[in-house]
Amino acid sequence: MPPRSTQRAKNDITSQASAPQTASHVATIGVKRSAFGTSGRPLPITVNAFAVTIPQDIIYHHDIVIYPAEKVLPVRMNMELIRVLQERVAPDVFHPPCVYDGRKNLFSSHKLQLGSESSREFDVTLELPSEVPRSKGPKVYKIRITEVAQINPEVLQRFIAGKQSHDNAVLTAITALNVVIRMEPTMKYPFNVRSFFTDQEKKDIGGGLELWRGYFQSVRPASGRMLINIDISSGTMYKPGPLINLCLDFFGKSNPNILAPSAGLPDRERLRLQRFISGIRVETATPDGRRITRIIKKLSKHGAAALSFNLKEGGSMTVSDYFRNVIGHPLKLPQLICIEIGSGALLPLELCTVPPGQIMRKQVPPEKTKTVLDFATKQPAERLRSIQNGLDVLSYGQSEYVRNFGISVAEGRPMKMQARVLAPPVLKVDKKFFRPSEVPHWAIVIYERKERFNEKSVEDMIQGLRSGAGSVGIRIDQPAVIQWENGQGNIANQLKAVGKIIFDRYKKPPSLMVVVLPEGGNDIYTSVKHFGDITMGIATQCLNSFKCFKAKRQYYSNVMLKINVKLGGINAIPDQRSVQALSDPSNPTIVMVSGHAPCSYLSNPVCLLFDLTDSQGADVIHPAPGSDGRPSFTALVASVDSNNAKYVAECAVQTSRKEIVEELESMAKKALQMYIGYRTNIEKKAPQIAAPKRIIFYRDGVSEGQFKQVLDQELTALKKACASLNINAKITFIVVGKRHHIRFFPTNKNDEDKSGNCPAGTVVDRDITHPTEFDFYLQSHGGLLGTSRPAHYSILHDDNAFSPDTLQSLSFALCHVYARSTRSVSIPAPVYYADIVCSRAKNHYDPESQFDFSDSNTVNSDAGQAQTTLEAFRANFKPLNPAQKKLMYFSVRLYPCLNDDVVKLKVFSNLQ
Repeated sequence: MPPRSTQRAKNDITSQASAPQTASHVATIGVKRSAFGTSGRPLPITVNAFAVTIPQDIIYHHDIVIYPAEKVLPVRMNMELIRVLQERVAPDVFHPPCVYDGRKNLFSSHKLQLGSESSREFDVTLELPSEVPRSKGPKVYKIRITEVAQINPEVLQRFIAGKQSHDNAVLTAITALNVVIRMEPTMKYPFNVRSFFTDQEKKDIGGGLELWRGYFQSVRPASGRMLINIDISSGTMYKPGPLINLCLDFFGKSNPNILAPSAGLPDRERLRLQRFISGIRVETATPDGRRITRIIKKLSKHGAAALSFNLKEGGSMTVSDYFRNVIGHPLKLPQLICIEIGSGALLPLELCTVPPGQIMRKQVPPEKTKTVLDFATKQPAERLRSIQNGLDVLSYGQSEYVRNFGISVAEGRPMKMQARVLAPPVLKVDKKFFRPSEVPHWAIVIYERKERFNEKSVEDMIQGLRSGAGSVGIRIDQPAVIQWENGQGNIANQLKAVGKIIFDRYKKPPSLMVVVLPEGGNDIYTSVKHFGDITMGIATQCLNSFKCFKAKRQYYSNVMLKINVKLGGINAIPDQRSVQALSDPSNPTIVMVSGHAPCSYLSNPVCLLFDLTDSQGADVIHPAPGSDGRPSFTALVASVDSNNAKYVAECAVQTSRKEIVEELESMAKKALQMYIGYRTNIEKKAPQIAAPKRIIFYRDGVSEGQFKQVLDQELTALKKACASLNINAKITFIVVGKRHHIRFFPTNKNDEDKSGNCPAGTVVDRDITHPTEFDFYLQSHGGLLGTSRPAHYSILHDDNAFSPDTLQSLSFALCHVYARSTRSVSIPAPVYYADIVCSRAKNHYDPESQFDFSDSNTVNSDAGQAQTTLEAFRANFKPLNPAQKKLMYFSVRLYPCLNDDVVKLKVFSNLQ
């Protein structure tokens, strides 16, 4: 008999497993929830969500238009305009004060006196307009406020009770509550979408940057209640103080003369600094004692003493002479460069000060990655304490905005609830691979100096590889060729020459090329992968030289995990009894995943570290404004075997800033053909039963607001692909979300794993999930660093009518077959593979073509120029070599779990 408390908890789960009461007239985008899961042992947990009351009174929704509207003003400036409007221009109209989202929406708890047409225009003047000479007078902004709707919060009560569809009224009501809770911190602290940051906990990381602890907050509907999801986040800030100090810190120097062109400041270094500080605000003092805010546009090519400008009365004067003779303020460092602001005025560095709290919105420098991770990573208990401490900063009870709208938050009491822990699937591996490959006539090419990586190092590596191979059942011969090469040479020609030696000897190309890379060998790696995957179709395995020194057998056994699948083997499969939905012989099943990544994702493997803390839930971090011509890359990964352990992939280029996978129909058709071909030719299934009867389709992370669009277009494309091949398959369409802030915390010490996290297999499908739709959270991996992030699964379509238990166990099982890891990972393995294929799109371009994948070199936003750039990317995208199409060439190292903000640091920073 189990302990009494455990038995009671189990009974509670079972008793609540019946279908929730959702009204029949309620429309949903995804599948309606029909039941809760029951499998697994009970686990009490704490979740970083807090109950919030719904207002009782009408909320008034207004549209905001700010003139002149020749350009979009920064959110911070819009917020300041509305503050001045409410406090100084018309306090009688805006009492109690309204809340504003910084763009178009203003909400009030009372009806505003806006005239008979419910619309009124106000003139607002900012006292210290930026970059406007005092002689011109302050700039006047006209703000038109128009009432557009009245929101009855009753719609939220009905929605969370399952009696109301998720229509525009519900969406607007949720938006209003979010604007209400964010208004107070937005007015007081630096902010970024749904997070704001304070300097109460910060860290200087050098390079002119410091990290600030932040707090994320979002109102979300759940089953029977409204919640506020609160989490900690991290923000990268420019270091405040004298601008000279910031510039020196960027270069890691202390002598100001390095900022003087006359003392040898290279132009490339000046431009690097310019990219770093352009767009930030600086303050300067005027002769009459005022402080004016300026925006840095660029840096001058010459120092203040050598930089001249034309005078209105004729003639010219250097910047240095102007400040000495006209302003009466001789410069202490006249040789230093100046900043140029939007009006074209030039200001010496020494007169500028960087105010605190400016978010650095550019990519985090790769050399700062470890420091950033150390700051962002918190163990579960510590993270929960920080979240609870953050409630003092959020101060919901003290916020006049929250009080005015009649909202109250259960402060200090995060939700406690019952989760379940699923049993892991049984894997067929038994220390040996399920289907080991063979490695005849292979080559080793070394790009490390021979003095550093000598014959003894090579012999040790060969012994390690053969020992690791033997431990998992792979037969590997002695290498046919061992060759040292110069990494500064033509990598493709060098590898071709090695391949020719083997071909001349065996009349076959090499089965594998093991390439040893030096530190910082990213460019060589890209060339190797382009040669192997794209040009020649030869499996390649890159190793870091420093990891090979004195490496243990386990290291080489892990390398064999990748080599085996690259050569057509299968490492492990789930036992059929563990996941019957995948292995039912009467219902052959194909698993598909589509993924999507922007161009910039390829150039910086750590660019998502902080973006995800403030993202809207979308998987794609889009190119920066002005880079519309840079493409996005899409991938489709699909299983081809009956055990859903062997996968193939397609990759394509498409329009930037577009979430929908444009070529899904053709990509899915190719995947279905390969599935049928593999089952017919390799597994020897009869042609009439080779086609799939089930398709389980995972869509890698689109935002909730795009569910309908993705479902309408991509499900249709998938059905068309099936129809073109006369396949009549039942489709289950699931979105996997990773960019959210729900975290699980063990309530009892005895329930923690070694990292302090909830155990792998923790699943939640009630209390914090959607009021009416079929979704669940699954933390499928054991913790390594920080607080583990569960994946969020939303079932949008399900012809197969799977039960919650079936889909939860199926998804958990797929997290155990990631070819590169012997432990479960945080998302289903094929979802990982799709992400890898997208990240490797860079390898489809000739390394000599010098395509720029970053956002630092943006293209003209003109539509014609953008289209030309996109077509250039498409034209130069080289398809995968046919020899690699049937192999898992994409089996590369990824971190096996997504903890805190550790987001797949990608192959480019870990060249295994």
